[in-house]
Amino acid sequence: MEILNEIKFSMPSLSVNESAARAAVSSFIIQADPTVEELADIRTAVSEAVTNCIVHGYRNTQGKIEITVRLMPNREIYIKVKDNGCGIPDIKQAMEPLFTTAPEEERSGLGFSVMESFMDRLSVTSKVGRGTTVTMRKRLSIHGS
Repeated sequence: MEILNEIKFSMPSLSVNESAARAAVSSFIIQADPTVEELADIRTAVSEAVTNCIVHGYRNTQGKIEITVRLMPNREIYIKVKDNGCGIPDIKQAMEPLFTTAPEEERSGLGFSVMESFMDRLSVTSKVGRGTTVTMRKRLSIHGS
């Protein structure tokens, strides 16, 4: 797997860091010259992934969120968001629209649906008690096509 460029960073699972993650990913992928719409899609997907780590993965505790962003051949963007939180016992159920583990916080349960709608591919792996990894890919268009 050829990687053209890559950035990795981690941050504490504080809600104020959701915007920092979004900004850092945006700043890095801007070198691939995405359209405004593609950039907005990626920013939204990253926000949802990081928010899931904070709200569901660490559930009122603090941990570390690790993010890897890669620029791949053929204008493909690869993003991995990983936590070491509580994990997801049933990934299929968690990915159902409107399912949430935090109904008392009036969560919509649309995080994975939003990620799927804005990215070309979404993969979720998880182990209870060990954490969750969300991997997203998006192929950027060639301007003018």
